[in-house]
Amino acid sequence: MSRVYLDWNATAPLRPEARAAMIAAMDCLGNPSSVHAEGRAAKSIVEKARGQVAEAVGASGADIVFTSSATEAAALVLAGQNYFSSDLEHNCVSVWTGDTPQPLKSVAQQLANNETGEIYDVEPATGFCDAVQAFGKIPYAFAWSGVERAIISSHKFGGPKGVGALIFKQGIEVEAAIKGGGQEMGRRSGTENVIGIAGMGAAAQAAAKELADGVWQIVEQNRNVFEERLLNEVPELIIFSKDGPRLPNTSYFAVKGWKAETQVMQMDLAGFAVSAGSACSSGKVKASRVLKAMGYDEITAGSAIRVSIGPSTSAAELDSFADAWLKEYKRFKARQEGK
Repeated sequence: MSRVYLDWNATAPLRPEARAAMIAAMDCLGNPSSVHAEGRAAKSIVEKARGQVAEAVGASGADIVFTSSATEAAALVLAGQNYFSSDLEHNCVSVWTGDTPQPLKSVAQQLANNETGEIYDVEPATGFCDAVQAFGKIPYAFAWSGVERAIISSHKFGGPKGVGALIFKQGIEVEAAIKGGGQEMGRRSGTENVIGIAGMGAAAQAAAKELADGVWQIVEQNRNVFEERLLNEVPELIIFSKDGPRLPNTSYFAVKGWKAETQVMQMDLAGFAVSAGSACSSGKVKASRVLKAMGYDEITAGSAIRVSIGPSTSAAELDSFADAWLKEYKRFKARQEGK
Protein backbone atom coordinates (compact mmCIF):
# COMPACT_ATOMS: atom_id res chain seq x y z
CA MET A 1 0.00 0.00 0.00
CA SER A 2 1.33 3.45 -0.94
CA ARG A 3 1.45 6.01 1.84
CA VAL A 4 -0.91 9.00 1.99
CA TYR A 5 0.52 12.32 3.13
CA LEU A 6 -1.94 14.43 5.14
CA ASP A 7 0.41 16.80 6.97
CA TRP A 8 0.68 19.77 4.62
CA ASN A 9 0.71 22.32 7.45
CA ALA A 10 3.94 20.78 8.71
CA THR A 11 5.52 20.90 5.26
CA ALA A 12 4.07 20.88 1.77
CA PRO A 13 5.44 18.64 -0.98
CA LEU A 14 8.12 20.27 -3.12
CA ARG A 15 6.61 21.84 -6.23
CA PRO A 16 8.03 20.84 -9.62
CA GLU A 17 8.62 24.53 -10.39
CA ALA A 18 10.76 24.86 -7.26
CA ARG A 19 12.67 21.68 -8.05
CA ALA A 20 13.44 22.90 -11.59
CA ALA A 21 14.60 26.31 -10.35
CA MET A 22 16.85 24.71 -7.74
CA ILE A 23 18.44 22.30 -10.22
CA ALA A 24 19.15 25.20 -12.58
CA ALA A 25 20.68 27.22 -9.72
CA MET A 26 23.01 24.36 -8.86
CA ASP A 27 24.94 25.06 -12.05
CA CYS A 28 25.61 28.65 -10.99
CA LEU A 29 29.16 28.80 -9.67
CA GLY A 30 29.52 32.32 -8.31
CA ASN A 31 29.10 33.89 -4.89
CA PRO A 32 26.32 36.52 -5.10
CA SER A 33 28.58 39.05 -3.37
CA SER A 34 31.31 38.75 -6.02
CA VAL A 35 31.48 41.43 -8.71
CA HIS A 36 32.65 39.22 -11.59
CA ALA A 37 30.32 37.64 -14.12
CA GLU A 38 29.83 34.45 -12.14
CA GLY A 39 28.98 36.41 -9.01
CA ARG A 40 26.57 38.65 -10.89
CA ALA A 41 24.83 35.56 -12.27
CA ALA A 42 24.30 34.23 -8.76
CA LYS A 43 23.11 37.64 -7.59
CA SER A 44 20.59 37.76 -10.42
CA ILE A 45 19.09 34.45 -9.25
CA VAL A 46 18.62 35.88 -5.75
CA GLU A 47 17.10 39.11 -7.05
CA LYS A 48 14.77 37.28 -9.43
CA ALA A 49 13.48 35.25 -6.49
CA ARG A 50 13.10 38.40 -4.40
CA GLY A 51 10.92 39.85 -7.13
CA GLN A 52 8.88 36.65 -7.40
CA VAL A 53 8.23 36.60 -3.66
CA ALA A 54 7.38 40.31 -3.60
CA GLU A 55 4.84 39.93 -6.40
CA ALA A 56 3.31 36.77 -4.95
CA VAL A 57 2.88 38.20 -1.46
CA GLY A 58 1.65 41.59 -2.66
CA ALA A 59 4.65 43.39 -1.24
CA SER A 60 5.13 46.14 -3.80
CA GLY A 61 7.35 48.81 -2.34
CA ALA A 62 8.39 46.64 0.60
CA ASP A 63 11.76 45.22 1.54
CA ILE A 64 12.37 41.47 1.63
CA VAL A 65 15.19 39.77 3.52
CA PHE A 66 15.86 36.09 2.93
CA THR A 67 16.63 34.02 6.02
CA SER A 68 17.13 30.36 6.90
CA SER A 69 13.54 30.00 8.13
CA ALA A 70 10.48 31.87 9.36
CA THR A 71 11.77 31.18 12.86
CA GLU A 72 14.94 33.15 12.14
CA ALA A 73 12.89 35.89 10.46
CA ALA A 74 10.72 36.17 13.57
CA ALA A 75 13.75 36.37 15.83
CA LEU A 76 15.26 39.07 13.62
CA VAL A 77 12.30 41.29 14.47
CA LEU A 78 11.24 40.18 17.94
CA ALA A 79 14.38 39.25 19.87
CA GLY A 80 15.07 41.78 22.58
CA GLN A 81 12.09 43.92 21.61
CA ASN A 82 8.90 44.83 23.43
CA TYR A 83 6.15 42.86 21.68
CA PHE A 84 2.85 41.54 23.01
CA SER A 85 1.03 38.45 21.69
CA SER A 86 -1.67 35.99 22.74
CA ASP A 87 -1.06 32.38 23.79
CA LEU A 88 -2.31 31.22 20.39
CA GLU A 89 0.87 32.20 18.57
CA HIS A 90 3.40 29.77 17.17
CA ASN A 91 6.35 29.08 19.45
CA CYS A 92 8.74 30.96 17.18
CA VAL A 93 6.80 34.10 18.08
CA SER A 94 5.63 33.45 21.63
CA VAL A 95 9.16 32.68 22.83
CA TRP A 96 10.00 36.37 22.31
CA THR A 97 6.76 38.05 23.38
CA GLY A 98 4.87 38.91 26.52
CA ASP A 99 1.23 38.01 27.08
CA THR A 100 0.19 41.12 28.97
CA PRO A 101 -0.36 44.37 27.05
CA GLN A 102 1.89 47.12 28.29
CA PRO A 103 2.31 50.74 27.23
CA LEU A 104 4.49 51.14 24.15
CA LYS A 105 4.32 47.44 23.27
CA SER A 106 3.83 46.49 19.63
CA VAL A 107 1.49 43.61 18.76
CA ALA A 108 2.59 40.35 17.13
CA GLN A 109 -0.25 38.32 15.63
CA GLN A 110 -0.65 35.39 13.29
CA LEU A 111 -2.95 35.55 10.30
CA ALA A 112 -3.92 31.89 10.54
CA ASN A 113 -3.30 29.34 13.26
CA ASN A 114 -1.07 26.42 12.31
CA GLU A 115 -3.08 23.91 14.39
CA THR A 116 -6.75 24.85 14.10
CA GLY A 117 -6.45 26.72 10.81
CA GLU A 118 -8.51 29.56 12.28
CA ILE A 119 -8.12 32.84 10.40
CA TYR A 120 -7.85 36.00 12.46
CA ASP A 121 -8.50 39.66 11.80
CA VAL A 122 -5.10 41.32 11.89
CA GLU A 123 -5.48 45.00 12.56
CA PRO A 124 -3.71 47.47 10.27
CA ALA A 125 -0.58 48.94 11.82
CA THR A 126 0.07 45.66 13.66
CA GLY A 127 3.77 45.52 14.34
CA PHE A 128 4.36 41.93 13.26
CA CYS A 129 2.28 39.36 11.36
CA ASP A 130 3.00 35.64 11.14
CA ALA A 131 1.65 34.83 7.65
CA VAL A 132 3.41 31.46 7.44
CA GLN A 133 0.34 29.21 7.29
CA ALA A 134 -1.86 31.67 5.41
CA PHE A 135 0.31 32.54 2.44
CA GLY A 136 -0.63 30.52 -0.63
CA LYS A 137 -3.86 29.20 0.89
CA ILE A 138 -5.93 32.38 1.22
CA PRO A 139 -5.71 35.77 -0.50
CA TYR A 140 -3.14 38.00 1.16
CA ALA A 141 -1.36 41.17 0.15
CA PHE A 142 1.23 42.64 2.47
CA ALA A 143 0.85 46.12 0.99
CA TRP A 144 -2.88 46.13 1.65
CA SER A 145 -2.68 44.61 5.12
CA GLY A 146 -1.21 47.69 6.74
CA VAL A 147 1.12 45.64 8.95
CA GLU A 148 4.70 46.73 9.43
CA ARG A 149 6.44 43.35 9.20
CA ALA A 150 5.46 39.82 8.16
CA ILE A 151 7.15 36.43 7.84
CA ILE A 152 6.66 33.52 5.44
CA SER A 153 8.31 30.10 5.13
CA SER A 154 9.23 28.45 1.84
CA HIS A 155 8.38 24.86 2.70
CA LYS A 156 4.83 25.71 3.75
CA PHE A 157 3.88 26.53 0.14
CA GLY A 158 5.90 23.98 -1.80
CA GLY A 159 9.39 25.44 -1.73
CA PRO A 160 12.46 23.86 -0.14
CA LYS A 161 13.01 23.60 3.60
CA GLY A 162 15.53 25.91 5.22
CA VAL A 163 14.49 29.19 3.56
CA GLY A 164 12.24 31.93 4.91
CA ALA A 165 11.68 35.62 4.43
CA LEU A 166 11.01 38.75 6.43
CA ILE A 167 8.90 41.35 4.65
CA PHE A 168 8.73 44.89 5.98
CA LYS A 169 7.65 48.35 4.96
CA GLN A 170 10.28 50.59 3.49
CA GLY A 171 11.42 53.08 6.06
CA ILE A 172 11.11 50.53 8.88
CA GLU A 173 14.50 49.08 9.68
CA VAL A 174 15.62 45.89 11.40
CA GLU A 175 18.92 45.44 13.17
CA ALA A 176 20.99 42.53 11.95
CA ALA A 177 21.28 39.71 14.46
CA ILE A 178 23.87 37.95 12.31
CA LYS A 179 26.67 40.39 11.55
CA GLY A 180 29.60 39.93 9.22
CA GLY A 181 29.68 40.39 5.48
CA GLY A 182 26.63 42.64 5.29
CA GLN A 183 24.60 40.54 2.88
CA GLU A 184 20.87 41.15 2.41
CA MET A 185 21.36 44.92 2.50
CA GLY A 186 23.18 44.65 5.80
CA ARG A 187 20.21 43.08 7.58
CA ARG A 188 21.32 39.44 7.57
CA SER A 189 24.94 38.54 6.98
CA GLY A 190 26.04 35.23 5.53
CA THR A 191 26.34 33.97 1.97
CA GLU A 192 22.85 33.62 0.55
CA ASN A 193 21.42 30.14 0.02
CA VAL A 194 21.14 30.69 -3.74
CA ILE A 195 19.68 27.26 -4.50
CA GLY A 196 17.06 27.43 -1.74
CA ILE A 197 16.14 31.03 -2.54
CA ALA A 198 15.65 30.14 -6.21
CA GLY A 199 13.27 27.37 -5.16
CA MET A 200 11.38 29.66 -2.81
CA GLY A 201 10.86 32.27 -5.51
CA ALA A 202 9.56 29.74 -8.02
CA ALA A 203 7.28 28.16 -5.39
CA ALA A 204 5.85 31.53 -4.36
CA GLN A 205 5.04 32.37 -7.97
CA ALA A 206 3.38 28.98 -8.53
CA ALA A 207 1.44 29.22 -5.26
CA ALA A 208 0.03 32.62 -6.16
CA LYS A 209 -1.14 31.37 -9.56
CA GLU A 210 -2.69 28.27 -8.03
CA LEU A 211 -4.62 30.37 -5.53
CA ALA A 212 -5.84 32.73 -8.25
CA ASP A 213 -7.02 29.75 -10.29
CA GLY A 214 -9.37 28.67 -7.47
CA VAL A 215 -7.62 25.38 -6.70
CA TRP A 216 -7.99 25.80 -2.93
CA GLN A 217 -11.77 26.03 -3.21
CA ILE A 218 -11.74 22.40 -4.33
CA VAL A 219 -9.45 21.56 -1.40
CA GLU A 220 -11.98 23.13 0.96
CA GLN A 221 -14.85 21.17 -0.56
CA ASN A 222 -12.97 17.90 -0.08
CA ARG A 223 -12.14 18.84 3.51
CA ASN A 224 -15.78 19.64 4.28
CA VAL A 225 -17.07 16.37 2.84
CA PHE A 226 -14.46 14.51 4.88
CA GLU A 227 -15.50 16.26 8.09
CA GLU A 228 -19.19 15.65 7.50
CA ARG A 229 -18.55 11.93 7.15
CA LEU A 230 -16.66 11.81 10.45
CA LEU A 231 -19.35 13.84 12.22
CA ASN A 232 -22.11 11.59 10.90
CA GLU A 233 -20.37 8.50 12.25
CA VAL A 234 -18.87 9.98 15.43
CA PRO A 235 -21.38 12.35 17.11
CA GLU A 236 -18.99 13.05 19.98
CA LEU A 237 -16.31 14.36 17.61
CA ILE A 238 -15.06 17.88 18.29
CA ILE A 239 -13.84 19.80 15.24
CA PHE A 240 -12.01 22.87 16.44
CA SER A 241 -12.82 26.27 14.93
CA LYS A 242 -15.30 24.61 12.56
CA ASP A 243 -17.85 27.41 12.71
CA GLY A 244 -15.46 30.27 12.07
CA PRO A 245 -13.21 31.27 9.17
CA ARG A 246 -10.55 28.59 8.64
CA LEU A 247 -7.83 27.74 6.20
CA PRO A 248 -9.40 25.62 3.44
CA ASN A 249 -7.14 22.63 4.06
CA THR A 250 -7.10 22.19 7.83
CA SER A 251 -9.15 19.83 9.98
CA TYR A 252 -8.23 19.63 13.66
CA PHE A 253 -10.40 17.29 15.70
CA ALA A 254 -10.59 15.18 18.84
CA VAL A 255 -12.44 12.36 20.54
CA LYS A 256 -11.94 13.16 24.19
CA GLY A 257 -9.79 10.55 25.92
CA TRP A 258 -8.35 8.99 22.77
CA LYS A 259 -4.75 10.12 23.02
CA ALA A 260 -3.37 12.00 20.06
CA GLU A 261 -0.07 10.13 20.26
CA THR A 262 -1.90 6.81 19.94
CA GLN A 263 -3.88 8.02 16.95
CA VAL A 264 -0.84 9.39 15.14
CA MET A 265 1.00 6.09 15.58
CA GLN A 266 -2.02 4.02 14.55
CA MET A 267 -2.50 6.07 11.41
CA ASP A 268 1.21 5.94 10.62
CA LEU A 269 1.14 2.15 10.79
CA ALA A 270 -1.92 2.20 8.53
CA GLY A 271 -0.02 4.28 5.97
CA PHE A 272 -1.20 7.82 6.73
CA ALA A 273 0.94 10.77 7.80
CA VAL A 274 -0.96 13.07 10.17
CA SER A 275 0.13 15.07 13.20
CA ALA A 276 -1.00 16.17 16.62
CA GLY A 277 -0.57 19.86 15.77
CA SER A 278 2.61 21.86 15.46
CA ALA A 279 5.55 19.99 13.98
CA CYS A 280 8.00 22.09 16.01
CA SER A 281 8.07 19.91 19.11
CA SER A 282 11.18 17.80 18.49
CA GLY A 283 9.08 14.78 17.59
CA LYS A 284 7.18 14.81 20.87
CA VAL A 285 3.40 14.67 21.10
CA LYS A 286 2.12 17.00 23.80
CA ALA A 287 -1.27 18.37 24.78
CA SER A 288 -1.95 21.31 22.50
CA ARG A 289 -0.97 24.62 24.06
CA VAL A 290 -3.26 26.36 21.56
CA LEU A 291 -6.31 24.34 22.59
CA LYS A 292 -5.61 24.95 26.27
CA ALA A 293 -5.38 28.67 25.51
CA MET A 294 -8.78 28.36 23.81
CA GLY A 295 -10.23 26.98 27.06
CA TYR A 296 -10.19 23.23 26.42
CA ASP A 297 -9.17 20.89 29.23
CA GLU A 298 -5.94 18.87 29.30
CA ILE A 299 -7.57 15.62 28.21
CA THR A 300 -9.28 17.17 25.19
CA ALA A 301 -6.14 19.11 24.26
CA GLY A 302 -4.17 15.87 24.43
CA SER A 303 -6.62 14.04 22.15
CA ALA A 304 -6.50 16.29 19.08
CA ILE A 305 -5.01 15.34 15.73
CA ARG A 306 -4.61 17.48 12.63
CA VAL A 307 -5.33 16.44 9.08
CA SER A 308 -4.01 19.05 6.67
CA ILE A 309 -4.32 18.53 2.93
CA GLY A 310 -3.44 20.18 -0.37
CA PRO A 311 -4.37 20.39 -4.04
CA SER A 312 -2.94 16.95 -4.82
CA THR A 313 -4.91 15.25 -2.02
CA SER A 314 -7.75 13.27 -3.54
CA ALA A 315 -11.19 12.63 -2.13
CA ALA A 316 -10.39 8.91 -2.36
CA GLU A 317 -7.35 9.37 -0.12
CA LEU A 318 -9.46 11.17 2.47
CA ASP A 319 -12.01 8.37 2.30
CA SER A 320 -9.27 5.82 2.85
CA PHE A 321 -8.03 7.74 5.87
CA ALA A 322 -11.57 7.99 7.24
CA ASP A 323 -11.99 4.21 6.85
CA ALA A 324 -8.78 3.54 8.78
CA TRP A 325 -9.46 6.14 11.46
CA LEU A 326 -13.04 4.98 12.03
CA LYS A 327 -11.83 1.39 12.34
CA GLU A 328 -9.46 2.42 15.14
CA TYR A 329 -12.15 4.60 16.69
CA LYS A 330 -14.46 1.58 17.02
CA ARG A 331 -11.66 -0.34 18.73
CA PHE A 332 -11.11 2.60 21.09
CA LYS A 333 -14.83 2.66 21.98
CA ALA A 334 -14.87 -1.09 22.51
CA ARG A 335 -11.93 -0.81 24.93
CA GLN A 336 -13.71 1.98 26.79
CA GLU A 337 -16.90 -0.01 27.11
CA GLY A 338 -14.96 -3.06 28.27
CA LYS A 339 -13.53 -1.25 31.28
